[in-house]
Amino acid sequence: MSSRTTTTTGALARLGFADPERAVGLLADAALLPLRSVIPDGQVDEVVGAIGDTADPDEALLALVRVLESLARRDDDPEWGITALCTDLVTPGESRNRVLAVLGGSTALVDHLVRHPEHWLDASRATRHTGERVREELVRAVTTERGDVRPYDALRVAYRRGLMRIAALDLTAPDPIASMPAVGEALAELAEAALEAGLAIAREEHGPGHEQCRLAIIGMGKTGGGELNYVSDVDVIFVAEPADGVDEDTALRIGTTLATATMRACSTPTSEGTLWPVDPALRPEGKNGPLVRTISSHKAYYERWAKTWEFQALLKAWVSAGDKEIGLRYKAEISPMVWAAAGRDHFVEDVQAMRRRVEQHVPAGEAARQLKLGPGGLRDVEFSVQLLQLVHGRSDESLRSATTLEALSALARNGYVGRDDAAILDHAYRHLRCLEHRIQLHRLRRTHLMPVADPELRRLGRAMGHRTKPQEAVVADRQASAREVRRLHERLFYRPLLAAAAKLSPSEVRLSPDAARQRLLALGFRDPAGALRHIEALTAGVSRRAAIQRTLLPVMLGWFADEADPDAGLLSFRRVSDELGSTHWFLKMLRDEGRAAERLAHALARSRYAADLLARSPESVSMLGDPNGLTPRTREALVSTMRSAAGRRDTVAEAIAAVRTIRRHELLRVTLADLLGTIDLKGVGAALTDLTAATIEASLGAAIADLERREERPLGGEVLVVGMGSLGGGELGYASDADVLFVHRPHPGESEAEVQARVTTVVQELTRQLSSTGPDPAVSLDADLRPEGKNGPLVRSLDSYRTYYERWALTWEFQALLRAAPVAGSEALARDFTALIDPLRYREEGLTPTQVRDIRTLKARVEAERLPRGADPHTHLKLGRGGLTDVEWTVQLLQLQHAHAKPALRVTGTMAALEALGSAGLLSAEDVRALREAWRFGSLMRNAGVLWRGRPVESVPTDLRDAEGIGRIMGRPAGEASALGEMWRRVARRARQATDFNFYDSPPRGSVNT
Repeated sequence: MSSRTTTTTGALARLGFADPERAVGLLADAALLPLRSVIPDGQVDEVVGAIGDTADPDEALLALVRVLESLARRDDDPEWGITALCTDLVTPGESRNRVLAVLGGSTALVDHLVRHPEHWLDASRATRHTGERVREELVRAVTTERGDVRPYDALRVAYRRGLMRIAALDLTAPDPIASMPAVGEALAELAEAALEAGLAIAREEHGPGHEQCRLAIIGMGKTGGGELNYVSDVDVIFVAEPADGVDEDTALRIGTTLATATMRACSTPTSEGTLWPVDPALRPEGKNGPLVRTISSHKAYYERWAKTWEFQALLKAWVSAGDKEIGLRYKAEISPMVWAAAGRDHFVEDVQAMRRRVEQHVPAGEAARQLKLGPGGLRDVEFSVQLLQLVHGRSDESLRSATTLEALSALARNGYVGRDDAAILDHAYRHLRCLEHRIQLHRLRRTHLMPVADPELRRLGRAMGHRTKPQEAVVADRQASAREVRRLHERLFYRPLLAAAAKLSPSEVRLSPDAARQRLLALGFRDPAGALRHIEALTAGVSRRAAIQRTLLPVMLGWFADEADPDAGLLSFRRVSDELGSTHWFLKMLRDEGRAAERLAHALARSRYAADLLARSPESVSMLGDPNGLTPRTREALVSTMRSAAGRRDTVAEAIAAVRTIRRHELLRVTLADLLGTIDLKGVGAALTDLTAATIEASLGAAIADLERREERPLGGEVLVVGMGSLGGGELGYASDADVLFVHRPHPGESEAEVQARVTTVVQELTRQLSSTGPDPAVSLDADLRPEGKNGPLVRSLDSYRTYYERWALTWEFQALLRAAPVAGSEALARDFTALIDPLRYREEGLTPTQVRDIRTLKARVEAERLPRGADPHTHLKLGRGGLTDVEWTVQLLQLQHAHAKPALRVTGTMAALEALGSAGLLSAEDVRALREAWRFGSLMRNAGVLWRGRPVESVPTDLRDAEGIGRIMGRPAGEASALGEMWRRVARRARQATDFNFYDSPPRGSVNT
């Protein structure tokens, strides 16, 4: 600026100038002579540094030259003249910062300053004006103060002055993101003032008679929401009513003239530019409807014809200009319809579909840059908030704000959105709007696209406060915001709870005592008074927990009522809520995570067994919020987790208790997966088998470690646990015992008797700890299938098993070995034990006639002796005619006869063996189908009985309520309780016919379809 200037191109580059050589030239420009004359000695670099702090120092310096040139062209030097500006610029402080920020932030406002240089004072002395004061200023500017200036030009000049003040404060805010809402509100108030001024111009143009129409201008969109951009269409609806003594047609004609003139006053380009288009397309019937309607006409349209999106748009309606009383009457008539709209058929789905359509219309090449319409953009936040408002605002008036961030705050405060989620959305929305403001402000052009050119990204990054690598920083921030917004939008906007809540009536949503009592009766709760007490306990008070429960329960009551015992479901939900309600994640998960609340409601109302498990381990409910939470874990993963937990305990009791705790958690996972239909019967059997095997494996290790620690010596041998029955077959049910054999093999040099004694101690401790009563379901290890049964030793060596099977084993023992499979212990011993028993269960010669007769005789004895006294053989699921035992013995007899020649039959599972028998032609397709259906139906009913009642059910239930509950779990439709018994008898009859023919070798039968 002078010979004393020490600023060099290098120094200018460090200050942020992108073209320091050009800046050197501008600093020497004659236009800066007045400024140089008032700069104190040694202060040149300080002034240049202040310019360097702006978003675009190069543009700020050029703008300064242009504005000083414009001021220099004046003949006089008024109080706002060149001397005043130069003095302002050399004086550090907010005044200088505001002027320079505008010069470096908006070329469009600089162009205005070149035409009207005196308006630099509006930037220098900017303060936040009230909306009413801004309105008065603009109306005066176009009426009493305009002088010879045309009213359209006067409006534009006054509007730009207001915009100058807003921009100066915005660009110098210490935290522009935090102050963004105030900027949007100020811009909306300025737009409303312009509408008021435009209406004043329209009235002047119309002349006498305009007072016959009382016209209100309803701001919509961001104008109505008090969150306008720097450049945006201003959406409006015009409402007119006749003045006293004026007919409606006359008022509407005048109102249409005034509305048209108001739009023209704001939208017509002049030498002073333009403001923005006034868009009335949100009115009834859109562009095809009349521009102006009366309140009653609006109401009639919305009652009969309005679409879902129109009610969503009306959420933002605000009385922006014109006759306030008419506007408020319009709001009073329309608002109830807005807040009832969520009850329309498919309301939520329509809003969701509209958001998808909007997104689909974004050009593919722009989607990643779209701040407004693209994925993770402003519309994601706005649509999420609006949908939650419309659904829950029917009963909660605190949510009825037209402003996005105010509504989001209310949603979080009242529990409809998680506080952390709301904070993330709040910050992301402010950030995205701030980016949008900075981009639009530069040239005052309507755009919502992130720039791509490096200079524009650099300017934007610096405007957002980044000084190091501003281009990379601003893009990274935008991408991070988009990811967070999209993640939360997809979770909130598509949460199943919304669609369910929208279907409730307002009285159902409010859950007042009378409404709740009537609804409980209608839903089929047997004890409405008791249910109401639970509801009151859960929802009473002003806590956040109670607020969320008030959101959840109206919907969950319907889900409870979909099942056979809604009372039990609600009671169980209260028990779980009482345990977990104070935790930060429980209710949040139910509200936000997919179908978690719906799944929990159905599971609790279906199953006492699941409810009891959950009551013992309420924290396990978290698996419902995990996308993979209902997928059973592998045996290997379970063993690893259980061993790790056991290894951290000091005693065998504590170690096995830790294992059982994990088992309880995993048992609940299987139970919920079963109840909710994510695994089938085969999957349940496999999962329960893996869980039991892993429990035995980890507990066996803990028992061995305890013995070795106490005796201070190794066990001295290998141990093996062999699963028998349904455990060995991989087909465990919820009520199944774990049939096992215990095998050991001494290490070389060890005494077999001593090792057997030590292993017996281990097994006894294992059995005792697993079967002891406690908070976790017991695992009953049943070793009655061992050689000599209860009279034989609990544990035998491999050699002892070999000797017994070779010398004394009976045919039924070979039959039992068909389902033997190692489940825990030494892998080497497992291979050797399997090698020992394979030739015995798959005998080369098959069965002799005597052995076949022995098996048939034993089966007949089982039927005669083991069926409980008084039990009906036609309805007993296991031992009755056509029950599970019929299927299993038929399959096992054929395995014993043919497995030596048919390797495919060498499987331990009943269903796998049955399918192999059919494939081998040893059973007809008809018989395979009959036996499979009976085994599957009986197994499903037994499992469902445990789930429903919490204890085993061995016969078809005669109580209709039990039959209904069990049938629902089995997947039967509601109302089939009385048919369940007949269904079983039909299935069992066919299975018994197949058993008679294939097991007992009966004469040819009649059709099994009779």
